[in-house]
Amino acid sequence: MWFDKAVIYQIYPLGLCGALDQKEPDHRILRVLDWVEHIKKTGATCVLFNPLMESDYHGYDTRDYLTVDSRLGTEEDLQKVCEAIHAAGMKVMFDGVFNHVGRGFWAFQDVQEKKWDSPYCGWFHINFDGDTNYGDGFWYEGWEGHNELVKLNLDNPEVRQYHFDVIQKWIDLYDIDGLRLDVAYCLSDFYLRELRRFANEVKPEFVLMGETLHGDYNMWMSDEKCHSVTNYECYKGLYSSFNSDNMHEISYSLNRQFGYENWCIYRGKHLLSFLDNHDVERIASILTDKENLPVIYGLLFGMPGVPSIYYGSEWGLEGRKKDGDEALRPAIEKPEWNELTDTIAAYAKLHTEHPALYDGGYRNLHVWSKQLVFERACEEERILVAINIDDAPYFAPFDAQAAEGTDLLTGKTVTFEGGYELPPHSVAFWKV
Repeated sequence: MWFDKAVIYQIYPLGLCGALDQKEPDHRILRVLDWVEHIKKTGATCVLFNPLMESDYHGYDTRDYLTVDSRLGTEEDLQKVCEAIHAAGMKVMFDGVFNHVGRGFWAFQDVQEKKWDSPYCGWFHINFDGDTNYGDGFWYEGWEGHNELVKLNLDNPEVRQYHFDVIQKWIDLYDIDGLRLDVAYCLSDFYLRELRRFANEVKPEFVLMGETLHGDYNMWMSDEKCHSVTNYECYKGLYSSFNSDNMHEISYSLNRQFGYENWCIYRGKHLLSFLDNHDVERIASILTDKENLPVIYGLLFGMPGVPSIYYGSEWGLEGRKKDGDEALRPAIEKPEWNELTDTIAAYAKLHTEHPALYDGGYRNLHVWSKQLVFERACEEERILVAINIDDAPYFAPFDAQAAEGTDLLTGKTVTFEGGYELPPHSVAFWKV
């Protein structure tokens, strides 16, 4: 599966293209063409687009799954962008917002007009004996109490078939390689199984990656459901371990999820790993010690999982949740490149070239408050990853099971004498 060794580059197009608060149609999605070489240079192998289709405002309130948002452009514009990404050797994933729609969704508007005479009443969870704050003359279920997001009745086979037809159209028009499933934790077991069955039939290696927050990810991820899910447990553990000088937290989560013990719950799975995205604070804003920004990216690319880069964060862009979603999803005229971007690109190159990093197991070798050394190993190779988030050097005692190794970032030979002295604010990848 191509996704297992991928590096994802995530774009929120309504934000990046400056389209969110625009009223007039434009061809803004074509701006992404100027980003393709930059994305490729970061080492990313797949571009994940958040919503692109016609919506009431932010993309997750869909009006029409088959029409490109006029603020972004046309079907032909999006085809050009997807073709350019594919021509650069990268995959394309779309955001599948299938749990709910906006109030402007065509089928819901038919219900608003015709009430119980609409053939689409069964597409939603409706009660004509009630009402909502919008005064439609009927009650309907909104997503988590948000009545601007109308929950679809996914038990209705007509709705499921409509979604399958949408996906088929996206494949026909844009040759997409997979989907991010918005709020996959809200999607029923039956719906996910039906969706996976369809995905398996419609295109070889078509990927379903579900958005999940907490709980046992195996509820949504298996050979019959999502291929992968978002690893929010380790997202929290990553920045929390750095900000509280407690590498025990993230090392515990990683061993619990991917270690060799029989009770490790996601061993062999490839969860989406990330430091930030369109819903959370930028890592450059949340990280207390900015000197550790390259270090935390080193851990992201060294740990098990499929690493994801959120547009702009590769050069240290900041954005705070308290300033609203728009602050997390800014318009950017053109990409930037700096020392942090160089570093991330080097990590990405290692991740995609070394089976131990994209497919290997996980074992802690040394865990201390500000230091972590762990092993990634598979049949082909063993790689040790060492992290030091302290201002001072630190001698990390561990058994490398080898006298020396190769530093994959510098190409130099290193010697292990009961351990190794880690420089301040450093990451090392040693092949032994």
